[in-house]
Amino acid sequence: MTLTAAPARLSTASADFEAAFKARLHWSAEADSAIETVVAGILADVQQRGDAAVLEYTARFDRLDVTGVPALELTADELRAAFESLPAVQREALEAAARRVRSYHEAQKKASGESWQYRDEDGTLLGQKVTPLDRVGIYVPGGKAAYPSSVLMNAIPAHVAGVGEIIMVVPTPGGEKNSLVLAAAYVAGVSRAFTIGGAQAVAALAYGTATVPAVDKITGPGNAYVAAAKRRVFGTVGIDMIAGPSEILVLADGSTPPDWVAMDLFSQAEHDELAQSILLCPDADYIARVQEAIDRLLPTMPRAEIIAASLNGRGALIHTRSMEEACAISNRIAPEHLEVSSSEPHRWEPLLKHAGAIFLGAFTSESLGDYCAGPNHVLPTSGTARFSSPLGVYDFQKRSSLIEVSRAGAQVLGPIAVTLAEGEGLQAHAEAARLRLQRD
Repeated sequence: MTLTAAPARLSTASADFEAAFKARLHWSAEADSAIETVVAGILADVQQRGDAAVLEYTARFDRLDVTGVPALELTADELRAAFESLPAVQREALEAAARRVRSYHEAQKKASGESWQYRDEDGTLLGQKVTPLDRVGIYVPGGKAAYPSSVLMNAIPAHVAGVGEIIMVVPTPGGEKNSLVLAAAYVAGVSRAFTIGGAQAVAALAYGTATVPAVDKITGPGNAYVAAAKRRVFGTVGIDMIAGPSEILVLADGSTPPDWVAMDLFSQAEHDELAQSILLCPDADYIARVQEAIDRLLPTMPRAEIIAASLNGRGALIHTRSMEEACAISNRIAPEHLEVSSSEPHRWEPLLKHAGAIFLGAFTSESLGDYCAGPNHVLPTSGTARFSSPLGVYDFQKRSSLIEVSRAGAQVLGPIAVTLAEGEGLQAHAEAARLRLQRD
C-alpha cells in the first residue's frame, strides 16, 4: 500500500472553519489515568527505597541489569573518551554549536541576569540579588532517538548561569550508549551523568538516593511518563515546563520554494505521530504546490510512516484571506516553532505576539534553531507560549529582594506600614514598624 500524507485542507472563508480548526488543534496535555497511577507508584517507591528501586526499574524498563547504581554513573573519562572517539567533523560540529549556544546565553545573562541596587532620597537601599541554583538535573531523552542537542541546550545555560553542579540522566535501553550524547555532556560541562531514564530518573533527582544527589530543579523533555513525573515532583523541586508534542507553524506568502516548506513541515512531523505541522498561507495555488511536494518527498524520508501519521492526524494546510489574518490565527495557536517564510519577514514580525521561537525569512529553517543558531530549543508547547518563555539562563537563577531601610527611611515608611497593618488587623506588624519611629 502506498504511504500518503494528506494534512487537513482548511479555509478561513468556509462556514465550518472554526469548528474544523478547533478540532485539529485539540490535544489533551493530561496523561491518562493509567500512566498517572504507574508514575505515582514509581515515585513513591524510589522515595522510599532509593537506589534499590532505581535498579529495579532500570532493569525492567531499560533492560539494563547491574549490581549497583554506581555502575550506572558515567565517568568523566568515559565522556571525554566518547568525544575523542567521534569523527573530526562531528567533534567540530558539537564544539561550534556549543560556542554559539554559550554566546547567546552569555548575552542573555548580561541583559537580564545581573544583580542591581540603588538608594532612594532617604538613604534606603533597594535592589535585587541574582544567584544561581546550587544543583540542577537535566533529563535527556534516549528512547526512540538520541538527542545530543538537548544536552547542549539544557546544560550550557545552566553553566552560564553559574549553577554549581549539573547532573545528567539519560536512558540507555539495553545498555547502548550514544557517543554523541556522551560527547555533548563533555563539551557542555556536565558534572555527573547517570544512565537512568523514565519516571525513576525524575524521582531519583527530586528526592535523592544514596548515589544520585537530589537537585533543586529538573529540566529537559521526555515521554508521557517523564512529563507526569515532573508534574508530580513540582514543589519538591522546580521544573522547566510540561512539554507536549512538538509543533511547527509556517506562515508563508508563497515566495519560498514549496519543497523547503514541505521539508520544514516534515521536520517536526518526524519527531512523533502526535507532532503538529501547520501551514498558513493566503495563496491557494501555493498550498497545492506544497501538497504536491509533500506527496513527492514523503517516500524519500526514512521516518515516512511517522511523518504520514503526524500529518494525517494533526497536520493542516490553511488558506487564509490575507497575511494579516494568518498572523492573527498564528497568535491564537501560539506555536512552539513559528517560521515566517516570507520575502518580507520583518513586515509581519511586529504582528506576531505568541510563539516559542520565531524564525524570520526563507533561509531560517527551524532545524538551524534546533541545533546550532544559538537560542534555546527547549520551547513552550500546546499554546503555552501565550504565557511561557524558552528555557534560558533565567531558569537556572533565582532572585532575592534587597531592602536596607535607613533611620530616615523608617520615619517615612513606618506610618504607612502602621496604617495598612492596622487596616488588616495585624497588630504585631503595625507595632514592629511603630517601634522604629523616632520619639520627640
